[in-house]
Order: sequence, then structure tokens, then C-alpha cells
Amino acid sequence: MAATDRWYPTVRLAMALAEAGCSVEAVCPSNHPVNNTRAVRRTHNYNGLVPLLSFGRAIDTTNPDIVIPSDDLATQHLHDLYSRERDRGNSGSRVCRLIERSLGTAESFEVVYARTAFMQLAEEEGVRVPETKVVTNKSDLLDWITRMGFPIVLKADGTSGGDGVKVVNTVDEAERAFRKLQAPPLLARAVKRALLDQDLTLLGPSLFRRGFVVNAQAFVAGNETTSTIACWNGTVLASLHFEVLEKVSSTGHATAVRLIEHPEMSAAAEKIARRLKLSGMYGLDFMLESQTGNSYLIEINPRTTQVGHLALGLGRDLPAALYAAITGESLQPAPKVTENDTIALFPQEWKRDPASPLLSSGYHDVPWGEPALVNACVGTLQNQGAQTSRRAVPPQFHTAPSSLSGALFKVRTGEK
Repeated sequence: MAATDRWYPTVRLAMALAEAGCSVEAVCPSNHPVNNTRAVRRTHNYNGLVPLLSFGRAIDTTNPDIVIPSDDLATQHLHDLYSRERDRGNSGSRVCRLIERSLGTAESFEVVYARTAFMQLAEEEGVRVPETKVVTNKSDLLDWITRMGFPIVLKADGTSGGDGVKVVNTVDEAERAFRKLQAPPLLARAVKRALLDQDLTLLGPSLFRRGFVVNAQAFVAGNETTSTIACWNGTVLASLHFEVLEKVSSTGHATAVRLIEHPEMSAAAEKIARRLKLSGMYGLDFMLESQTGNSYLIEINPRTTQVGHLALGLGRDLPAALYAAITGESLQPAPKVTENDTIALFPQEWKRDPASPLLSSGYHDVPWGEPALVNACVGTLQNQGAQTSRRAVPPQFHTAPSSLSGALFKVRTGEK
């Protein structure tokens, strides 16, 4: 697994892959939470100052069958590593073959980051999408507003996690959002990212004043849904479709979801995977229109998502399906983790609202089998301030950090 940040879902997927039969190693930053699980055999240091060197060394050391990126920047590094090798005349090298085996054909690399181009490709495949267009200046923006009306959605290419998305309702809001999304990164932010996270990705655009491509997208009134798919050579092996119940913010990631079946979403995922010849794990975001129930594809995430670890039965166990495709062995899905369709993601939903009723009415996805991981996660959140203070923590977590692992086990088993 390849990670450039300390995102908690990376650990959950690593655990699920190990459960499916994989031998898992990770290239990741220091102090990553994968170090708190027994599922990862070894970690390799990711240095954001020399990211391609970090990824290349990890690949050379492990000689893996597949690399799974867990965030957008990790995917970009793999694309860049492929491009570097290709430009050196090594397009047939082991590294290039591995990256295409892991992610899909290289022809798909650019389009997964270009929002308007991706929407056009999806529309060519007969997938229902909202109208989307690149806006390069204020005149383009005003023309779009005149034609489409409000609200509208503005999205910047090369962003993730909702950071580059704005929903606007007035001309003033639209103009401010456009300027902010299009502008190069602030130098202070770029320097902070470089010093604290050893991530230089913003430094070049900031110093050389390279802005972002901004896209305007028609607003679809309805409910947000999301799909996570495991693919192999353009074929969808397994998929999970969820309705988003709660989010960390209006444009941020989900914290609680409900499992659904939606044939149009399934068909869209199959068409996109086939057209782009995808391999590995990808996420697709949709809107279900309120009045019709039609699904509109609004975005692709060129990486795994935070629900990819969930084993929910045949055709809904992505790690098991991917393991079977890689090894050629028969598919052996893990037992379903729950019969409850509502899933509160841990620690995301608890962090959003420690008193959320979904923590008890839904399946709270706590990794009870890895008490050290839970202990580390709870301790981290408790140290973040008032929103995760002792008073706000659910009763089952009211314990001193030193004894938390045992207490969590007792809560789960019902022991006194």
C-alpha cells in the first residue's frame, strides 16, 4: 500500500487485505497508524521531499504483485513514476508494468484528474452526468451562470477531500469562489506543508504562480451516494454502493453511510472501468436526483476509499475479489461484518458527533480485533481538544489510555 498521509482508512484496508490472504507492506510517512496493526509486515519510509525515490525504493525492495494507493497524491506519485520511466525509454520496465497492472492502462492516467474530460468520457459511454465545463475567466463564469442559473458547483482539478469544491448561490459567491479555486497555493501554506509534512507538491505551483483549472458543474438536487469498486483489466470484480447519511462537512468525506443497491450506479461503474481499462480500487461519487431517483455520476476518485475494507457478502468484498484475481485462486469472501445496512465509520462518525444516534442504531465499524490501533486512535482524538473531550466520549471509551485496550474488549464481550 502507498500512502502520503496518515489517513486512518489506509489501516483498515491493509487489515482487510491481510485477512483476504495478502502479505501487506506499506510505504508511508513516519508514525503512520499502520504501525499499530499486526496486519502490515513491514513499512518503508515515505519522504515527501523525494517522493518518487521513496516509492521506487519501496517497490524495488518488496517486488510486489500490486500497489494500492490510498490517497490522491499517492496515485499521482505512481503516475509520475511511470512517466519518468517512460521518458527514460523504460516503458517496458518492471516498474511500469507493475503500475499499469495495479492501476490500469496508462492512457487513463490523465483523464482521472481532469474533471470535465472525465465527464465527457462518461457521457460518451452513456452514463448520466451533469453538464460540466471548464471556466477560464470571469466571462466564462458569468455565461455559465446566465445559462444554468443557481446553485452551481465549482470544482478545481487536482484537489480531493472536498477542498476544491464550492457550491455557490449568488454571483458574488461564484466570483469569490472562482478566484480562490483558480489561484495558486498561498506561499505560507506551501511552506508549512513542506516543513511539517515534507510535501513539496504545493511549493512549485506557489513559487511559479501556477493556478488550478476550474470546472463549473450543473447542480443536481438530491442525495449523495458513493461507490467503491475493485477492478481487473477493465472488469468490475466487486462493488459497494452507499447512500451518504452524514459527512464531516458539506463538501467533505462521509462519516456514516447506508448500503444500497442501484442498477444504474452499477452499470455506470462497469462502463467506466471498461472504457478506462481500470485495475485496482477506485471510488465513484453520484447524486441521486430527488424527483426521479436517477443517478448522476459527478466524480471519480483514482484510489481506494474509506469503505473499501468492508466485507458485506458475495460481490461486496473488494479485498477478497482482488486477491482472487491476482492469485488465480477461487474467490473466498470473508464473513459479512454485519447485517445492518447502516454503518457508522470509526472514528469518523464519532469524531463528527460523539453523541450521534447512528453509533448505536447502525453498525459501528470499530476494529475490535486490533486494540492497540483503537487505543492509539482514541488517544489521538482525545488529545485534539474540546470536541473529543472526556465528557464527549461515548461511555464505552471512558477509561484511561493505559487500560483502554482491555476495557474495549470487555465492552465488546459484555464482561464486567
